[in-house]
Amino acid sequence: MSSTNPGLIRRVLSGLWRLLTWIRTSLANLVFLVLILVLVVALLPKDAAQMPDKTALRIAPGGYLVDQYSYVDPLSQILEQDQERTETRVRDIVDAINAASQDERITSIVLDLNYLIGGGLSKLQEISHALDAFKQSGKPIYAISDAYSQEQYYLASHSDHIMMHPMGAVILTGYGSYRNYFKSALDKLSLNMHVFRVGEYKDAVEPYLRDQMSDASREHNSQWLNELWSEYTQYVEQQRELNVGGVNDYINNLDTHLAKQDGNPAATAKALNLVDHLFSHHQQREFLVDKLGKDEELDDYKALEYEDYLAFVQQEKLPEADKVGLIVAKGVILDGEQPEGSIGGDTLAQLIRDARDNDDIRALVMRVDSGGGSAFASEIIRQEMELTRQKGIPILISMGSVAASGGYWISMSADEVWATPSTITGSIGVFSAFPTIENSLEKMGISTDGVGTTELAGALRMDRPLSPLAKDILQQSVNSIYQQFLDIVATSRQTTSARIHEVAQGRVWTGRAAKDLDLVDHLGDLNDTIAAAAQLAELDNYDVFEVKKQLSPSEMFAKQLAGELAQVSHFASLSSSPLLDMLKSAESQFQPLIKLLNSGDPRSVYAQCLECVAP
Repeated sequence: MSSTNPGLIRRVLSGLWRLLTWIRTSLANLVFLVLILVLVVALLPKDAAQMPDKTALRIAPGGYLVDQYSYVDPLSQILEQDQERTETRVRDIVDAINAASQDERITSIVLDLNYLIGGGLSKLQEISHALDAFKQSGKPIYAISDAYSQEQYYLASHSDHIMMHPMGAVILTGYGSYRNYFKSALDKLSLNMHVFRVGEYKDAVEPYLRDQMSDASREHNSQWLNELWSEYTQYVEQQRELNVGGVNDYINNLDTHLAKQDGNPAATAKALNLVDHLFSHHQQREFLVDKLGKDEELDDYKALEYEDYLAFVQQEKLPEADKVGLIVAKGVILDGEQPEGSIGGDTLAQLIRDARDNDDIRALVMRVDSGGGSAFASEIIRQEMELTRQKGIPILISMGSVAASGGYWISMSADEVWATPSTITGSIGVFSAFPTIENSLEKMGISTDGVGTTELAGALRMDRPLSPLAKDILQQSVNSIYQQFLDIVATSRQTTSARIHEVAQGRVWTGRAAKDLDLVDHLGDLNDTIAAAAQLAELDNYDVFEVKKQLSPSEMFAKQLAGELAQVSHFASLSSSPLLDMLKSAESQFQPLIKLLNSGDPRSVYAQCLECVAP
C-alpha cells in the first residue's frame, strides 16, 4: 500500500498542475484575443457624427486649467483609460464658447463645475471674458455643482441659474501665501545653507535663512495678493449684484450668517444670494430637461460636450493661407530638451526656429506661463526670439497666470508684451544656493581631508566648508547675471538699468501694476494678443497655427489609438491589473531622479520666483 501511494499522489498533483497551466494559458490567450478585438473595433472607420440642430453646450472642465497639457507618453494614455482628467486647456474652452456665441444651433451653456480643481485667477478671467460675450448674445448660462470652491464659484457667478446640492456649500476663503521655514531645523541638523542673491524682495530662499517671513517679503506679497483678491471680489459682486464688500462679509462673518440658518451652509449661501436653487441631483436634471429638452437615449438633458462641438467647428472652418504662430511656454525653465509641461531651453529655441522658417507664419505669439528657472536657458530662448524679430516677424508675448523672473526674462525680446490684469509678473532678480554638511558629518565622527593643486580644488564639495574665495566668486556671478537681467529689461523697455532696478530687486507685481510701471505694454488676454499680432502683420484673414514639438510616427499612432480606445468602455477594466500597478509604482520611484537630472544650469544661477504661484 505504501509503495503505491506516492505514485498516485504524484499523478494527482501532476494532473492538477497541468489543469492549472491549461487554465492560465487559456486565460492569457483569451485576454490577448479580447485586446486584439478591442484594437480592431477601435480602429474601424466610424460613421461621421452629426451636429445637432438645437442643443446646449456642456462645459465640464476637470482638474487644473492649463495653457498646455503636460506630456504623457502615449503608452500610459492607453493603459490609463479610467483615470480622471487632471488638466483642461483654457484655449479649447474659450474657442468653444466664442464659436457658440455666434452659432444659432447652440441655445445655452451648462457649466458642470464638479470636477474643476483650480488654475489661477488669470485663466478663470479668460474664460469669464468668453462667457460675458456669450451672455451678450442673449443665451442663458446654467451652473451645477454639489458645492462650489473659490475657483468654481468665480465661473458660476456668470450664470443665470446657479444650482447647488442642499448638502453643499460655497467655500470662499480669500487668497493667502504661506510657506514652511527651516532655519531652526537646519541648525539642529547642522546643515549650512549658503545663499547668494540680489534684491531685497527676492525671497525664494528665505525659508532656508529665517524662521518667519521678512518684512520686505510680507510687504510685496501682501500687495499683489490684495490686488488679486480685489479683482476677484469686485467681479463676483458685480455678477451676482451683491453689495460692495459682500464677499468679504460672507467670509469674515460666516459664523454669524450660519447661525441665522441653523448652521446650514447651503441655506446660508441661498439666503445671501450666492446661489439660486438648492436642488438634488434628480431635481437638477429635471430642471435642465425642462429648460433644454430631453435626450431620450441618455435619459438626461440635451447637451453637446464642448470638445465634440469644437471638433465640429474646426471641421467646418475653411483654412487660411496666412498664419499667426502660437508657441506655449509653460512650466519651470530648464536646460536642454524637455517634454511639454516644462520649458526646455533647447526645445523652445527649436520651436522658435521652426516658426521662423515657416513661410506661412507672418506673426508669432508666445504664451508664457512660468515662474522662471535657469538663467542660462532663459537667455538661450531670448536670443532665439531676437533672431526671429531681426527677420521681420512680429513677436508678441501673452503672459498667462505667471510670467515672473525667468518667465519675464524670456519676454524681453518682443515687439509688444501683453498681460492680464491678474498676471503675476516681475520678480526681476536671481539667486544661487549651495548646502554644505561638514558640521553634520563631524557630529557623526566623519571628517574630510586631502590635497589640491589650487585654492578652488574641491571647493564645491558638500562635505567641506565653503571657502571665502568660493563665496566671493559665487556672489560675483550672481551680481553679474542680475546686472545682465537689468540691462536686458532696460533695453527692451527703452529705459535705464537704474530705473529698472528701482522696480526690480525680486519684487512681484500684478499685470495691472506692471502696466502702470511700464513693465508691460498692454492688458488683455491671449485672443487680444493674437489679434494685435495679426494687426501688426497686416493680416485680415488668418488661422492660428500652434507650433509644438512633433511626435514620432510611433508616438502619433499610439496617441491616436489612445484616443480611440477612450471610447471603448470594456477596455477600462484592464487599467486595474497588478502589472499596471507595478509599472506605476516603478514610474513614481524614478520621477525624483528624472527631475534632478533636468534641473541643471551651467552656473547654478536661477531666475525663478518660487512664491509666484497663481492663487
